Amino acid sequence: MPHIPEETGEIDAIPLAMGEVRPGDSIPEKIFEALRTRRLRLVAGDILVLKHKIVSKAEGQLVALKDVKPSRAAQRWARAHDLDARVSELALSQARRIVRQRNGVLITETRHGWICANSGVDVSNVDGGTSAVLLPKDADGSAAHIHRALKKKFRVHVPVIISDSFGRPWRDGLTEVAIGLAGMPAFRDYRGQRDRFGYSLRVSLEAVADELACVAGLVCGKLTGVPACIIRGFRYSGTRGRAKDLIRPAARDLFR
Repeated sequence: MPHIPEETGEIDAIPLAMGEVRPGDSIPEKIFEALRTRRLRLVAGDILVLKHKIVSKAEGQLVALKDVKPSRAAQRWARAHDLDARVSELALSQARRIVRQRNGVLITETRHGWICANSGVDVSNVDGGTSAVLLPKDADGSAAHIHRALKKKFRVHVPVIISDSFGRPWRDGLTEVAIGLAGMPAFRDYRGQRDRFGYSLRVSLEAVADELACVAGLVCGKLTGVPACIIRGFRYSGTRGRAKDLIRPAARDLFR
């Protein structure tokens, strides 16, 4: 792939609706159908952002809450904070470790390495509250599979980002982050470059995969049923990257 200059000016974000996704559905086929409906075609330089729930649903990462048997720990926690003990049980079972558990908020580290509320377990935008959706087992792998399918179909290189909504320490509200990535770097690295005043940058490593996920989040919204977005005009350099690259190693993490 030819080098694409990193300077980015105006970008476009195109929402892409694709109907309900069910276990066993092919996400690439759903994307192809949605593009045909909109009379759109992916072109070189496009980036596709997908909300993780459609990936999780297609991969069968759904749990019927009626089948969940809460442990005593989950029951105590849920009873104390007026929560659904079944969701609490799933959150605990999906956790590698508990980071914080206080005032009804459960922050965990998932087996993928993400730090988030309830291990990413969610019941919104699923089926009205009878099932919970889990994070994809391997979102980077899922992104790579979709990326390859798009390249085969359209004969162009289209990076794929899979996103989820996370909270943040010290700040209220949710924002989108990349939990799966293929086809581009997770970062734009300015380290060693000089600013316009001649100062050499030392620590400027921009998490562009997260920023692009946020752009898509604004376009897709939370209640619209639109799970995908084409971002057009963002210039990136390189074709390799994973969302796992965004996880700060424990040796450099001041808060572990």
